[in-house]
Amino acid sequence: MDIRPIHTEAAYKDALAAIAALVELDPDPGTPEGDRLDILATLVQAYESKHWPIGAPDPVEAIKFRMEQGGLSIKDLEPMIGKRNRVYEVLNRKRPLTLPMIRRLHQSLGIPADVLIAEPVIG
Repeated sequence: MDIRPIHTEAAYKDALAAIAALVELDPDPGTPEGDRLDILATLVQAYESKHWPIGAPDPVEAIKFRMEQGGLSIKDLEPMIGKRNRVYEVLNRKRPLTLPMIRRLHQSLGIPADVLIAEPVIG
């Protein structure tokens, strides 16, 4: 098995092509092909994390995403954030989340607390 670290874009593309070919074979774990797929996937993940890191989402965007995902309305957020006008202020970045809001959003919607306490993106 000739597998090397991925240092270049060309090596990254080669690894992706090799992964695609192996996925088509659908190898069993523990077989030489399955091990090769596992190692290549790990190398690709490490390369992507280094070259294209994904930061934590913006708290307001996380709330909006969860609303969309769950089919929630502004009214559904009122128990967690406050009256309708307060919900709009938070979603429009006019008012920051308070600690009690963060706790309720985390408990009710399952949004990770570390995402909710992050500084919102302004702009």
